[in-house]
Amino acid sequence: MTLFYSLLLSFTLSCSDDSNEIIDEVIIENPDEIYFPPVNSDDWETTAIKGLGWNTEAEQPLYDFLEEKDTKAFIILKNGKIAVEKYFNGSSAYDNNPWYSAGKTLTAFTVGLAQQEGLLDIDEPSTTYLGTQWADITTDQEQAITVRNHLTMTSGLDYNVSNQNCNDFDCLTYLNEPGNFWYYHNATYTLLTDIVTGATNIDYNTYFDTKLKNKIGMNGTWVSIGYANIYYSTARSMARFGLLNLNKGTWDNTKIFTDQNYFTEMTTTSQNLNQSYGYLWWLNGKSSFRAPAFENEFPGELMPDGPDDLIAGLGKDDQKLYVVPSQNLVIVRMGDDTGQALLGPSSFDNDLWIKINALID
Repeated sequence: MTLFYSLLLSFTLSCSDDSNEIIDEVIIENPDEIYFPPVNSDDWETTAIKGLGWNTEAEQPLYDFLEEKDTKAFIILKNGKIAVEKYFNGSSAYDNNPWYSAGKTLTAFTVGLAQQEGLLDIDEPSTTYLGTQWADITTDQEQAITVRNHLTMTSGLDYNVSNQNCNDFDCLTYLNEPGNFWYYHNATYTLLTDIVTGATNIDYNTYFDTKLKNKIGMNGTWVSIGYANIYYSTARSMARFGLLNLNKGTWDNTKIFTDQNYFTEMTTTSQNLNQSYGYLWWLNGKSSFRAPAFENEFPGELMPDGPDDLIAGLGKDDQKLYVVPSQNLVIVRMGDDTGQALLGPSSFDNDLWIKINALID
């Protein structure tokens, strides 16, 4: 029996002494109930902005801003239902777009699934799953780097190289003791694909499809471009993954992710070097952050106008996956370079949240 309930409030205006007219309706849903779309269907329930009590006058300015910033797809889920779904600049709901580094969140989740199954331990050295001599460092240095270091960007490998995506043997050299410095080094992240394959004895893409993608009805595929492994999918598929994380790894009544200790570690500060980073997830509401391509620490929050409990997948050209547990929100933005983009957080994030807040407040 569903916990869903609704309350219909009717506001009436007396048009004459003997007639009344209903001028508005507001449906208030149970805020604790999350809807999940069917796994094997494109059907997805919607909810009206007016019914949520949001500011309809802020709707068009948000859309104008998104279109101006070369957005292709934008979705807001409230309690799992689609409140906003818009496509711009010649795009459609059927287009597959790149997640870029927002796809790191998919990998973090997949690593957790492998550990949950007892196939991998993130505190084991990477060599356990990669084999020896995967980097141009000594055996002792290899043994000191754990899977956790790959997840938290604290491997200590030298990022002062001409191609930070290169994960060939001679591109991976020693710089710092693992766990002593945070730097956004793509090569060490990319190796997690091989770590999962080595731990499970199953091709990473196959393991990902079987354990995650197919279970929640996502579409899409991993595409190798140079050294990078980039996920392409529809915006709705990104929203599905956000919804799964909003519900802490449970899809409707199916518990996909049961290791809640790992889930909490993944979505909270994972080390003491960058407060705003979990396991490949970005975290808002912290007092400082480090950003891609920089060695220094910046004071303040990632997104001052965003919710403090927001967690995010952030990618090149401002690919965005926002999950806000306190408001049961999942927000997706896919598109081209906004002109404000870095590899992760950018000023576009805060500008976008100013527009979103005008709508939902």
